[in-house]
Amino acid sequence: MDLNALADFALVATNGGLGKASRASGKSKATLSRRISDLEEQLGVRLIERSARGLRLTEAGEMLMTRTEGPMHEVAEAMTATREGLSTPRGRLRVASPVLFSQLAMGRICAEFFAAYPEVTVEVVADDRAVDLVEEQFDVAIRVNPSPDSSLVGRCFAKDRLVVVAAPGVPMPDPGAVRAVPGIVFAGFQPTNWTLDEGRLILAPIPKITLSSFLMIRDAAVAGAGAALIPQSIAWNQLTRGELVQWGTVAGAETALWVLHTSRRLPAPKVRAFVEFMCDQYPDLSLVLKG
Repeated sequence: MDLNALADFALVATNGGLGKASRASGKSKATLSRRISDLEEQLGVRLIERSARGLRLTEAGEMLMTRTEGPMHEVAEAMTATREGLSTPRGRLRVASPVLFSQLAMGRICAEFFAAYPEVTVEVVADDRAVDLVEEQFDVAIRVNPSPDSSLVGRCFAKDRLVVVAAPGVPMPDPGAVRAVPGIVFAGFQPTNWTLDEGRLILAPIPKITLSSFLMIRDAAVAGAGAALIPQSIAWNQLTRGELVQWGTVAGAETALWVLHTSRRLPAPKVRAFVEFMCDQYPDLSLVLKG
């Protein structure tokens, strides 16, 4: 398939007509029309309906535009990057990031990234879904313990672990048999014991408060409502200030944060820069979220 014809089809479709596409590109209407006719001939379908009122994409044209818009943009971006020696990250960078990590870290990270790369415009969407990077037009996704996916590549940039914490005024049970404690639990909690430090202490949380956010759970623990199982990273400040006491660590519950991008293309300079930047934020892989 002639990529020039495909590019001219996208140009006409984006501008809504031959005349506007001609003025935007400097190419003659005759050239654009011929390229589209050649493309229709190659595909064996009509892509554009021509009438006195202008041009309209057919169903086949809409499908072709939807399927090729992203890849054509990537080709253009790659050619631009090659001409510029792959040296300057620029353009819009769309990032999908988990809600909690976004709330506690991405504002600061984006500000610092923009300061380092002022020609990149960053857009972060806080979403706990495993978004489809291609279909939803994201450049990068940050995920917790991602499932293996052959279409994505990336790097682990930080690790976290689950700990049980409580306010200093809440008495910590002595080691021994399973100990019942008042618990602040996450929404959807299923009755289960918290085994700490490879069995040194086993707790049976009795749900007293159920919340849908780790931040709310942390704050309820600071207020003395009971014991809570939360990521150590979000309790770091409170543990340092003595507002919380760490009772122990849940074995085998380590979480890893990855920054991922599609493997179907050479990463653009802005993507490579962001991946490296995220890894530089946590050089020892220790995740500390301040908030």
